[in-house]
Amino acid sequence: MSPQNSAARTRLTGHFTYADWQERALGNRPDGTCPRLAHAAVVNAFSGGIEAAGTTCEYTIVYVTGKTGTFTGMELLDGSVDGRRGTFVVEERGSFDERGSVRCAFEVVPGSGTGDLAGLRGTGAFTHEPGQTAVPYTFDYDFG
Repeated sequence: MSPQNSAARTRLTGHFTYADWQERALGNRPDGTCPRLAHAAVVNAFSGGIEAAGTTCEYTIVYVTGKTGTFTGMELLDGSVDGRRGTFVVEERGSFDERGSVRCAFEVVPGSGTGDLAGLRGTGAFTHEPGQTAVPYTFDYDFG
């Protein structure tokens, strides 16, 4: 974790790992033709500036081709941000390419912070490259 202050926001860094990924096809395209939709229920484990041992995450995925597409999702994190305990939800939007790279930006859902995280506002991002076991993230936050 390496916090940096810039303007009124604090930057945190860290990593997360996928603890579980359960994906299923949506709709009536069982042959795998594209475009197609899928749903993924995911559990992540965050460390660093954000500490959350097991998140609840739900993605809707659009496969434009067999290896490229976009996704949106919501993730509930129960743990701490920079040592402050509570829960919050982030909305995620990202894409993935033929190489297997995933890029995602996320934002705290306004009003979702509880406990010491009440009033939490923030944005973050991550890029996952093929072969990585831990995904680095950045998170810029403040309290409103």
